[in-house]
Amino acid sequence: MHESDINEAALERGRESFSRQGLMTHLGAEVVALRAGHCEIRVRYRKELTQQHGYFHAGVGAAIADSAAGYAAFTLMSADSSVLTVEYKINLLAPAQGDFLLARARVVRSGKTLKICATDVFGLKNGKETLCATMLSTIMALAGHSDMPAAGTSKSGAAPVHTKPKKERRR
Repeated sequence: MHESDINEAALERGRESFSRQGLMTHLGAEVVALRAGHCEIRVRYRKELTQQHGYFHAGVGAAIADSAAGYAAFTLMSADSSVLTVEYKINLLAPAQGDFLLARARVVRSGKTLKICATDVFGLKNGKETLCATMLSTIMALAGHSDMPAAGTSKSGAAPVHTKPKKERRR
């Protein structure tokens, strides 16, 4: 599929799905580029997203890299599919510092079920990009599984928690 082959409905499906990601909302992450086989996600520096030295926490970089890879792959999936990460490997190359952290993902190989993605994570400061991490991931297309939350799930998309009533203890 060529970049120009993706239709607006597929892009909107990706944007809408991203808007339901609680962690991305919590981080303040935003999709800044989305096209066939490509996604960029950016998060602004906040003290709450740092580790003890004041750099972005590696978990923030890994989270936005994972989501960027997933949505890059999602753009190449059929409309009746959902997306799920199977595995990833991340290498931390430099401290993640700057005004923003940016994950730039591309699909390297797009199979019917599995998509292999490469994602680079950059610290952005004064218009300069510094590569701080790189990720290789495998993303699965769940054909026939809608990306929309199933009936009976909570607003977050999580399945409701059912607990058994506690038995009263006899004294």
